[in-house]
Amino acid sequence: MKFNESDLLQIQDKGLTTEEVERQIAIFERGNIKVDIQEAATIGNGISEISDEQRTKYIKDFEHKKDELDLLKFVPASGAATRMFKALHNFVSDFDPDKEELRDYLDKKGDSSLQLFFNSIENLPFYKDAIEKAKADHDHFDDLSNDAQKKIIAENVLYSKGLGLSDLPKGLVPFHKYDDIVVTAFEEHLYEAAKYADSKGLVKSHFTVGQGDKEKFEAEFNKIKQRVEEKTNLKFEISYSYQDPKTDTIAVDDENAPFRTEEGKMFFRPGGHGALIDNLNQQDADLIFVKNIDNVVTWDNLGDVVDYKKMLAGKLLELRDKTFGLISKLQGNPSDEDLKAASDFLMNQLFVKSLTGSESASELIEKLDRPLRIGGMVKNEGEPGGGPFLVKDEEDEISLQIIEGAQIDEDNPEQVKIVNDSTHFNPVDIVCSVKKPDGNTYDLEKFVDPNMSFVANKTKDGKPLKALERPGLWNGAMAKWNTVFVEVPVTTFNPVKTVADLLKESHQTAE
Repeated sequence: MKFNESDLLQIQDKGLTTEEVERQIAIFERGNIKVDIQEAATIGNGISEISDEQRTKYIKDFEHKKDELDLLKFVPASGAATRMFKALHNFVSDFDPDKEELRDYLDKKGDSSLQLFFNSIENLPFYKDAIEKAKADHDHFDDLSNDAQKKIIAENVLYSKGLGLSDLPKGLVPFHKYDDIVVTAFEEHLYEAAKYADSKGLVKSHFTVGQGDKEKFEAEFNKIKQRVEEKTNLKFEISYSYQDPKTDTIAVDDENAPFRTEEGKMFFRPGGHGALIDNLNQQDADLIFVKNIDNVVTWDNLGDVVDYKKMLAGKLLELRDKTFGLISKLQGNPSDEDLKAASDFLMNQLFVKSLTGSESASELIEKLDRPLRIGGMVKNEGEPGGGPFLVKDEEDEISLQIIEGAQIDEDNPEQVKIVNDSTHFNPVDIVCSVKKPDGNTYDLEKFVDPNMSFVANKTKDGKPLKALERPGLWNGAMAKWNTVFVEVPVTTFNPVKTVADLLKESHQTAE
């Protein structure tokens, strides 16, 4: 691959090398590598079912130890709110109240979320502000038809002349309203973290944000800091990071040559949320709670969320301590019983199914001495998202993985059947242990499976291109971690993918 002088400067400015760009182009030429799913993880076979008695024990164990631990909540929060308001954008663009009735438009579109939005618009946390803004900008607002008013309100929700919510980071969109207090997803994450991630009176949270958005989050925290600290009686330490430009990936055309803009420059795109493994790698904590920015609930609905987070943390601490104990014995002069105990733990607790039973101490240590994560898994009820599976890698090692739809070989009926018959999905409810037995932090980049990168079709300036997504944060970026899955109730999963999701019971408050 030959690069011109401008290309070389562009690659250098990105913090990349020509070798890395050539490696990425080779992935386009290779195409997606489909995963080899052996089985769906189910209760008793990859997913543990925790009894009420066990849950109580794990919660108590965690609460007893948490003030001795450095805890951190890690929230990917770089997403924009645009997609959340997609249907509303289409409505504002398409609907003309002088030519048709809103009821007819909604029937024609058949979009249930848009219908819910307009049927219950008064229950949205930002409705009062939107209608006040609409009336301020339209002197004769009250004289307009109801349908015309709805369109103006929608415009004021979306655009900068009004509330401009569509242009905000998703984390700064108002999600809930308590009396006269409107609360963003960002603020709700702080209240939630205060319930399980505090240690010695301090709550540490890290948000990965988009370029240019850090100042917006800092301004929001300065505005709410006193309220949050008074309500929780805790102090908060908040840090931020960006997705590093060196994790951007080159885009190519149909011939797998670098896609070029109208100015002739190569086009690089953010490498997807998998690039955030670099951000996670910069964190130094004993336990790290990972959760998406849009998955929060109101204060009254925090019960299950908090209990099961503590349960996962308690279970993880148990697994971590057992792992460290086994490594310590294997590093000495291990007996046959020690070797068998380590092998049994890997097979029965961590579901590493490729062991022969004849591994040496060093081989067992290599499989044990890895970052450890525990993921809550929810029963499949039709929600979107990846799922838990037992997967065989290129070295014939079978392990627990979270697999997304793009990784499935849809031309293989057996693989499709396994996926269709699976019982659980991934709500991104993860607790991580990234410390080695000696207290140092693992280099998480060493545990990424680069083969789990995948190619996706996108467009730029109306032209088709192929984009490279790095191995997903909880998919290929954690592929070589040791993994345990535990069933958690669906009440712990309350994402806001569309604005109408804010009208669900878990996001409504009693006024």
